[in-house]
Amino acid sequence: MPQLPAPAYPDDVRARLEEDAKAIIDRYPDSRSALLPMLHLVQSEEGHVTRTGMQFCADTLGLTTAEVTAVATFYTMYRRKPSGDYQVGVCTNTLCAVMGGDAIFEELKEHLGVGNDETTADGRITLEHIECNAACDFAPVVMVNWEFFDNQTPESAKKMVDDLREGRTVEPTRGAPLCTFKETARILAGFPDERPGAVAATGGAGPASLVGLRLAKGEAPQTRIVHPRGEAAGQEGA
Repeated sequence: MPQLPAPAYPDDVRARLEEDAKAIIDRYPDSRSALLPMLHLVQSEEGHVTRTGMQFCADTLGLTTAEVTAVATFYTMYRRKPSGDYQVGVCTNTLCAVMGGDAIFEELKEHLGVGNDETTADGRITLEHIECNAACDFAPVVMVNWEFFDNQTPESAKKMVDDLREGRTVEPTRGAPLCTFKETARILAGFPDERPGAVAATGGAGPASLVGLRLAKGEAPQTRIVHPRGEAAGQEGA
């Protein structure tokens, strides 16, 4: 059966979103380029991208709902169903998997009583496996609302989700302090993180990831790992 038209946002919500949407669209020479941050904006309203949110994006940007849906369903960062306050993503790609990521994911599923892309009954945690968190130097890695938790074990991961469910403070290994998924979505839409000290706390790569850059800058002794082709080990200059 055909779906009924998406319900409209309440007038006050729509007015607020329209003001935010204008600020987003003004950043781009072509309004349709604003679709990705617009999807984050509507996701920040309800915690996932609803049919109402996609209709709002389409109406605001002069797109069809099919065009908006095609984008919203392509990127995994957009949730298509209600999800938890904290998105816990366990990397199960090759390096993290062999370093313990698979074990972490299996134990978290049992510990939380949920499967992949499922949410705990209290609405606090959505668990998912992620193909790569781009932090192989710190494998196995877990991300919570896109903040890094490096060098995890099944025990540390279970304690972390227990603390999140109980409302205790949980600090990422690096990066900004945690906030809810809705708050994260608003930041990803391009709006400032106004929490005191949050911007100053943000961080990028950790020390292990920067070794190559330091070597390239001559900031650390360079050690040749692979001998040039045709040059025997122990030969002068090796």
